[in-house]
Amino acid sequence: MIRIVLVDDHPVVRSGLRAMLAGQPDFELVEEAATGEAGVEAAGRLRPDVVLMDLQLGPGIHGSEATRRIAELDGPRVLVLTTFDTDADIVAAIEAGATGYLLKDAPPEELHAAIRSAAAGASALAPSVASRLLGRVRAPAATLSPRELEVLGHVAAGMSNRQISRLMFLSETTVKTHLVHIYAKLGVDSRTAAVAAATRRGLIRPS
Repeated sequence: MIRIVLVDDHPVVRSGLRAMLAGQPDFELVEEAATGEAGVEAAGRLRPDVVLMDLQLGPGIHGSEATRRIAELDGPRVLVLTTFDTDADIVAAIEAGATGYLLKDAPPEELHAAIRSAAAGASALAPSVASRLLGRVRAPAATLSPRELEVLGHVAAGMSNRQISRLMFLSETTVKTHLVHIYAKLGVDSRTAAVAAATRRGLIRPS
């Protein structure tokens, strides 16, 4: 029996996923959580085989941070189930320790297979996600690093270099250096153009 904890802040989504899991004889949904903190607590207390994790969870910690904390428990596997397939989201989740990354529009049979793969310790990636990761491997010179994606995400949120440096515990010079590399890789010469290009390419979410 594969024991599952579901973490999603939308009751309607949880209801739909609950119904999708109910018909599988080898699945047992042991708990649902609406926040990242509650998901981490449930994973630590119940030690499920798989945690289905949304990324955008409203107030509280982000799904990637919850994934990192659960991965540190060295037991439950985290399968990200989200609507976002940007490089920034994918890289953050995989670096945090997610075993798989699936999109919410996946058909039920794909979700079921991904849960079974995750429970067995195998990776499970949506085709579009696998393509993005493969592209990063094939063309690393044109790919933004995880740190560069993080910096650009803060730029897109309207933060200044000083604010970014404080948030990321970097010097302003280091932040500027990251921006220079970002501009070069995207072929742009300004913060606004960098955000626009990265959004267009699906590297970061639209602001």
